[in-house]
Amino acid sequence: MDASLFHENLVRANRIIYTPSAFARTSLIHLQETGTLQAEKPHTSRRENLSSYLFFLVKKGTGQLSYDGRTYDLRPGDCVFIDCRKAYSHRTSADLWSLQWAHFFGPNLNGIYEKYRERGGRPCFHPNRTAGYETILDELFFLAGSSDHIKDMRIFEKLTSLLTLLMEESWNPEARDSSMTRRRDLQEVKDYLDAHYALRLTLDDLAERFYLNKFYLSRIYKEQFGIPINAYLLQVRITHAKRLLRFSDLTIEKIGQKCGMHDANYFTRIFKKIEGVTPGEYRKKW
Repeated sequence: MDASLFHENLVRANRIIYTPSAFARTSLIHLQETGTLQAEKPHTSRRENLSSYLFFLVKKGTGQLSYDGRTYDLRPGDCVFIDCRKAYSHRTSADLWSLQWAHFFGPNLNGIYEKYRERGGRPCFHPNRTAGYETILDELFFLAGSSDHIKDMRIFEKLTSLLTLLMEESWNPEARDSSMTRRRDLQEVKDYLDAHYALRLTLDDLAERFYLNKFYLSRIYKEQFGIPINAYLLQVRITHAKRLLRFSDLTIEKIGQKCGMHDANYFTRIFKKIEGVTPGEYRKKW
């Protein structure tokens, strides 16, 4: 644990500066540092050009974050998730705050953060519950100080859980960049696909049913769920087909029909493209 990078007369900190393995740095989302701090006096901290992403939770007190041209007032229960390559500063008010945080990075984090922002993820937000975030940060701190011989993998697991929580928070169409127009939540379209995958569905059909332009529907569906709408429909159909191949005696042709693929040759071709084996070969494996 190292508090040397904090001014001792400004904060009381309990932190771990972590050195990941070469494997973790090149292949995993990896921890850089984590800890807690209690401000002792009002002060401002500034950083820029760090190859890092920062998540922190305000436990007590109040303060402000300046980031990407905006200033955000922070209070207990607020969370911050930012790209530290950009200049930022945070400062406690006279109501001295305590924070819990983690700095982390990875070879694919830039893309993950971009997806977070595309979905409307905010630099600052106030979740309904903070327990999940607190638990993950506690576990990261424990792992970073442990002698676990596979702790880089365990840390990767915790950071992935943190990013999953953040992505769940991120669908806020009204908070998207000003250059982006407000988007409609397409969960109802996804639910319809989950329930009616066996029908002969086309993009035109879906656009008409939900009163949307088909090009808009296609673009926003991929943006919200990270997969093209036709690819998602195929994914659902193949998943149900695999279940029937394993747990029913239906013919392959009948299974294709029940899963919305009424041409047996097409069903076999698509199944092999996705699974790497034909439906018959898949059935024999089980």
